[in-house]
Amino acid sequence: MKLDQSFFLRNALDVAPELIGKKIVRIFEGGIREEFIITEVEAYCGQEDLACHASKGRTQRTEVMFHQGGKVYVYLIYGMYWMLNFVCGDENDAQAVLIRGVKGISGPGRLGKRLALDKSFYGEDLSQSKRIWLENGVQQDCTIQVSKRIGVEYAGELWGNKLYRFYTDL
Repeated sequence: MKLDQSFFLRNALDVAPELIGKKIVRIFEGGIREEFIITEVEAYCGQEDLACHASKGRTQRTEVMFHQGGKVYVYLIYGMYWMLNFVCGDENDAQAVLIRGVKGISGPGRLGKRLALDKSFYGEDLSQSKRIWLENGVQQDCTIQVSKRIGVEYAGELWGNKLYRFYTDL
């Protein structure tokens, strides 16, 4: 059963650790269904979070982050990798969780490539989509570890050192 929008209408710091163990379901061309267990995420917490894209304000790139939670936020890095994020919180709150890894795939760029993401996923409603959504996943107890986010030193000491990365060894 798909997770509904209410799951995402919370603070990214509450949603992020609860995404660990959830399944990303992806329907590829030809109707091929694959499932991916989330093992690593990072929370980005609004305009005050200097590591968050929304800290630069409302732009064409960040517009979907200002929508109600439950939408897909994808963006391109290095001209070749689509990063997968899930928007969280209420309208105009601009929070998201970056999916950094799934079981068997480490790194958000590799994940975006494996999921065959592109710009067409931008703004997709996870509760209505026919090609990507989330479901409850593994029900086992797993130890969730916490650390600093990766590659956000540019955000300064305060935001660069926030313990907003959650991961496990599933």
